[in-house]
Amino acid sequence: MPFTPEDHLALLLDDEGIPYQREYRFAPPRRWRLDFAFPDHQLAVEVEGGIWVTGRHVRPSGFIKDIEKYNHLTLLGWRLLRVVPDMIEDGEALRLICACLGNGASTPQ
Repeated sequence: MPFTPEDHLALLLDDEGIPYQREYRFAPPRRWRLDFAFPDHQLAVEVEGGIWVTGRHVRPSGFIKDIEKYNHLTLLGWRLLRVVPDMIEDGEALRLICACLGNGASTPQ
């Protein structure tokens, strides 16, 4: 199985000792899942892939479904960070997560 951007972000979070849940269902009975969830902070992180290759997230039907999911998440009081693989590679995703969680060690620049 290939090493995904989500796997890379998980390793970064593990290295920082930051607890998270992957594939978190936030609105049963809906089948929506979050790539990463920090339920105690009501923080969600979605890794948006396929932006340069016309992946699911940028096709009209996938884009509309993502908007529905993200809006429902917001109505439930969650904050959402959307990141792309480049943001994981350069450390920006981890800095944003740490800032949202109140970890001053890795705040955004």
